[in-house]
Amino acid sequence: MIFEGGFTFSNFIADIFAIFIFILWFWLLITVTSDLFRRHDVSGFGKVLWVIFLIILPYIGIFAYLLTQGRGMAERNESRAKQAQEQLRHIVGYSVADEIEKLDKLKASGSITEQEYTRLRARVVQ
Repeated sequence: MIFEGGFTFSNFIADIFAIFIFILWFWLLITVTSDLFRRHDVSGFGKVLWVIFLIILPYIGIFAYLLTQGRGMAERNESRAKQAQEQLRHIVGYSVADEIEKLDKLKASGSITEQEYTRLRARVVQ
């Protein structure tokens, strides 16, 4: 219970730590469940098993999912970000030629170095 034994500094720190751990767990739960339900490579039955595992053993379930699926989560997030970036480029009218022209102007004005120009140009062309 909060403030059991009176209001002391140690109780305050312990309560703040408990609240922080709960918020962290809740954030991880949302991250894991959103990744789980966006996956197309896991069957509905597999998703149900993961959800049951997350409900029955919440901390162990989240840690198990992160340990077994962590690399895949990062790859899926990266591919979603690239896909969103490409969609935005098509909507806004992004052009690789326009970006290279901007980089040429920055290089000519001395705002960026040759190494930065090379790195940014390679990134734009990808």
